[in-house]
Amino acid sequence: MTLDAAAPARTSGTVRIVGTGLLGASAGLALSLRGVDVVLSDVSPTAVALARDLGAGRLPAPGDDPRLVLVAAPPDVVADVVAAELAAHPDAVVTDVASVKGGPLAALRTAGADLTRYVGGHPMAGRERGGAVSARADLFAGRPWVVSATAAVPRRAVALVHDLALDCGGVPVAMPAGEHDEAVALVSHAPQVAASLVAARLREAPEPAVALAGQGLRDVTRIAGSDPALWAQILTANAGPVADVLEALREDLDAVVAALRALQADPQAPGARGRLAGLVAAGGAGRDRIPGKHGGAPALYATVVVVVPDRPGELARLLGDVGAAGVNLEDLRLEHSPGQAVALASVDVLPAAARPLAEALRERGWTVPAS
Repeated sequence: MTLDAAAPARTSGTVRIVGTGLLGASAGLALSLRGVDVVLSDVSPTAVALARDLGAGRLPAPGDDPRLVLVAAPPDVVADVVAAELAAHPDAVVTDVASVKGGPLAALRTAGADLTRYVGGHPMAGRERGGAVSARADLFAGRPWVVSATAAVPRRAVALVHDLALDCGGVPVAMPAGEHDEAVALVSHAPQVAASLVAARLREAPEPAVALAGQGLRDVTRIAGSDPALWAQILTANAGPVADVLEALREDLDAVVAALRALQADPQAPGARGRLAGLVAAGGAGRDRIPGKHGGAPALYATVVVVVPDRPGELARLLGDVGAAGVNLEDLRLEHSPGQAVALASVDVLPAAARPLAEALRERGWTVPAS
């Protein structure tokens, strides 16, 4: 999904972005693309100059009077930065993109900040790499953007943040701070811990074992390459809800370990296989609840596997042939075969299109193993 730069911006006036890392610079790129006046600020002169050079906005100038301030600071300082921006710009609404909402809100309340002008925000988007050099104007396209406001905030202030999210391509979702923190503990923070724990088992694994790694391991550990310092801050800020999720996960894991040990001692151990099958079935049922494309209802796709030579232009040729067959590609995964100059492309399509696509690709010379 890409941004429609031709659509008129809902955001008017000047937007000040404090923090020009991945999220701040990406928001600046998206807003600037729509013609919004974006002023950039960062404690690092190099970072703010880089974001400016990439097109995310301009440097501050005398007389700047922002209508909206977006704070994209690290989790452990976001409350302090928000408080400073509320004080420095008494006519502006201030929002943020921190991944935890309860802690900053409590800190601002304790500090006596003007909470009638603070609207918490959290776009559910990111990349493994940080910094302005990794920023993208379409980073938030189609992604949920949580808007968390207290009852003290006027509707017009909430509407400013709502419009900001839309102009960045996000999908605004209203959610109280506490509910948000419990939700992200389950769908974001605990998965990061799980991915890191699985990946950590590979550090001292024998090379022959690691060489067998396939797409399943890559899928499970993809986010394990995230920034350790940033995630230490996130997990600290949302410690309670994350611990609750992990404790429940530990109970399930203990049950699995008990079943496996029972089978190790007695392959006919009553009930053990049922517990293992129940785990996998429960996982499938949970996965089926994950929203489909563009946040819509979950959809069931069929996968057509195609052997792709590892040469320049071959993947582009495959995508062109899929389009020529009149089939809409729903998802694509690429897995390279160890020791062979080929890759396996898993093309996800609607079930009714799978057989016609496989036949069309074979007619065009592609190797399509029978599913």
